[in-house]
Amino acid sequence: MKQFVYEDERLHAISFPIGGIGTGCIGLAGNGRLMDWEILNRPNKRSMNVLSHFAIKAEDGERVLDARILQGELQPPYMGEPVRGGALHSGYGFGPHAGTLGGMPHFEKTVFTGTFPMADIEFQDPTFPGQVRMSAFNPFIPSNEDDSSLPAAFFTITVLNTTKQAVTYTVNLSSANMMKTSPSQHRYVNDNGLRRIHMATQSEQKDNPEYGELTMATDQTEGSCQLYWYRGGWCDSLEMFWRDFTTFGPFNNREYEPDAKFRNQDMASLAASINVPAGESRSVRFMLAWSSPFMYNHWNPEKDGKRTIWKNHYAVRFEDSLASSAYAFAEWDRLERETRLFRDALYGSTLPEAVLDAVVANLSVLKSPTCLRLEDGSFYGFEGCIEDVGCCEGSCTHVWNYAYALPYLFPQLERSMRDLDFTHNRREDGQMQFRLMLPVGRERSKYHACADGQFGGIIKMYRDWRISGDDEWLRGHWEAAKSMISYAWADTNEDRWDANQDGVLEGRQHHTLDMELFGPNSWLNGFYLAALKAGAEIADYLGEPETAELYRGLFERGKAFTDRELFNGEYYIQQVQLQDLSQLTRYSEGKIGNAVEQAYWNAEAGEIKYQIGEGCSIDQVVAQWHANLCGLGEIFDGEQTRTALQSLYRYNFKSEMRKEANPWRLYSLGDEGGLLICTWPEGRTKPAVPLTYNSETMTGFEYQAAVHMIQEGLYEEGLSIVEAIRRRYDGNRRNPWNEIECGSNYARSMASYSLLHAYSGFHYHKGQGLLGFEPKVAAAAGVGAASYQAFWALDGAWGTVKYGEDALEIEVLYGEFALQRLQLGEALVNRVEAVSLGDDELDFERSGDQLRLASGSAVLSPARSIRVMLSVVDSVVQGATL
Repeated sequence: MKQFVYEDERLHAISFPIGGIGTGCIGLAGNGRLMDWEILNRPNKRSMNVLSHFAIKAEDGERVLDARILQGELQPPYMGEPVRGGALHSGYGFGPHAGTLGGMPHFEKTVFTGTFPMADIEFQDPTFPGQVRMSAFNPFIPSNEDDSSLPAAFFTITVLNTTKQAVTYTVNLSSANMMKTSPSQHRYVNDNGLRRIHMATQSEQKDNPEYGELTMATDQTEGSCQLYWYRGGWCDSLEMFWRDFTTFGPFNNREYEPDAKFRNQDMASLAASINVPAGESRSVRFMLAWSSPFMYNHWNPEKDGKRTIWKNHYAVRFEDSLASSAYAFAEWDRLERETRLFRDALYGSTLPEAVLDAVVANLSVLKSPTCLRLEDGSFYGFEGCIEDVGCCEGSCTHVWNYAYALPYLFPQLERSMRDLDFTHNRREDGQMQFRLMLPVGRERSKYHACADGQFGGIIKMYRDWRISGDDEWLRGHWEAAKSMISYAWADTNEDRWDANQDGVLEGRQHHTLDMELFGPNSWLNGFYLAALKAGAEIADYLGEPETAELYRGLFERGKAFTDRELFNGEYYIQQVQLQDLSQLTRYSEGKIGNAVEQAYWNAEAGEIKYQIGEGCSIDQVVAQWHANLCGLGEIFDGEQTRTALQSLYRYNFKSEMRKEANPWRLYSLGDEGGLLICTWPEGRTKPAVPLTYNSETMTGFEYQAAVHMIQEGLYEEGLSIVEAIRRRYDGNRRNPWNEIECGSNYARSMASYSLLHAYSGFHYHKGQGLLGFEPKVAAAAGVGAASYQAFWALDGAWGTVKYGEDALEIEVLYGEFALQRLQLGEALVNRVEAVSLGDDELDFERSGDQLRLASGSAVLSPARSIRVMLSVVDSVVQGATL
């Protein structure tokens, strides 16, 4: 997979996150350095853990042949970097920090292969007596959220002996316990085939958030350790460590009593030795496991200084890092096998290079400090990460609207977000707060509702039901969902969204660009329409025809208005009288006071600020993107939608940014390209102070528009946007596994997962036993049906679909799926000659674009895949449709 190989200048920005969902992570740099130690319940960008590192030495039985830090060249610049809490004489102007180990003997070159969730590094140097490779991962197994939430980093170091004699290689892991508030006590544990050093903060109570501990572990029985490095001043400890390590033979152990004077310095080392015959290779495994079990809301403290403490979910499962490391080592082979099975299935998808890169790279958000798991296992997410704190709290509904990876790969975690939101953020009248306050049960925010977040919650509930097939879960939230919909016209709605109940949002509408729109617009009204349509389908299913009729009537009236009144012939706009101050003053009563006029009225220009008006906005038909992915059908007129996307590309896509005026955040610049949030084509009126963030390029928005273009057959346009994004994240300019928006590891970037569905034409409804694949873009991907393959995942099962000239095969690689119907498109259905499950032939009937199994259902599992035999036609790819 050449496109995932990084070397030379493309190593500069790499920090590959290794950790579990909700556990924090450690970053693996492009040169092999351990960086970004984010394991203490908060982000910690650009951090180092004292002098933590891997090292290797080679001995021939009499002497040390060579010894190196297991790192390549430190990447420039070399003027020094900010060090939070560092010594006075450090940072810019003092050169690289000693914690980078850049001044120690190291390898000449590294080649980094990143196929998330696994990374491999080749350490190259012609003068070292052997070839060394490091592999690193943390389990990532869809539908197995607990094994994908282990607080550990897994490393395998493999050495090929390139000499003509047997060589003993010693691989050493050195680390410190990161907790700095009190001294750490180190102890050696050798049991059950594991050699471990446990480092725990002893002077704190274990129910104190300041308590934390870390375990280094290996299952290699041959080796030695130093429980403590030499204690001294200046650079004494590193000087003595390197003297000890480069001395022939094992370490001499060293022990001290915990001492507060050295709480910021104490290091320990765990070494594993392997004898490797000439020309052969051997591997050793290491693990770093951590536990910082207790949390509190440090980013938005409770009133009156109250500090409610709760446990991380991993701390409920494991008493400490000794326990988690024992479990992880015992299950290592299975965890790695199932992670590799997922990785290979996903990377086997027939996708353009940039598309596959975008799909997989942003899965890393789930393993970053953006994500938490609460005590009961529920999922919680920030929007992203500032350097040392979560950015924009509360599983923000309008941001997580775009994040399409979690609902398919870890559906139970996604549903837990609905559970928390509907339970704790809903007012009695259905008004929803869009940020969940922690600890759970805390008083809701008093802010007003967010239109895209509120109605997006209904769409996501509908989607999550189809993914899971869980009728009881759906029924459990139905009354809440109905109140959320009817809040649009409720007398208590302070923002008067749809006061006249005509299916059109006309009032004050808060949204994900952090301000409000006044007046009808397709962007937010589309969310309302999609929620109404989803609500109607649910009501029908649950036997409430009157409710379904109400919602469907509102949908039809609102859709007709939107298509008729808001489409200007090129794209959808906002209806707003910018010079009409009364659109603001009507909201000047009650708690809002005069802040509305102060915030939105531009007295100099005599108009309302932060509006779209006649602009071409990136999210104007975003609701149709959601509907396509969730199986909701048409929200906007089909021809107008396609025209709007063509206009969006024509007006908003910039192949380079040099000539663009951008007073906002710089997510692309110079020769980089991207899709702007909003533009005002020539002849269209642009507000004096226009829509917030209008000139930015934020990847989550860009991906949804690109995917929607691909869904509508605008293949080249959509692909060019994706290619422009991933060029910005090439390892040199920015970290490939950290797409930024409001901070690092931004949740909205997971919109890229929907690219997979756009290319495979994935349809699903687990409760009805429906799977469907209509890859209308095989031609656009540059392949024929004979080589087409795609990954798919639903609740409890995942696998692949493979197309050949004369057959289609659906494999379940993990779990089970009770198949009743296959949706393949009429052209393919008409070519079906036979269907078999394993060795058993199945009876079926054709029904439009579907096959229905006469037996009711067939259970697909790793042992039994379904195969559909097809008649051969002259041209496998007809147009762009299989």
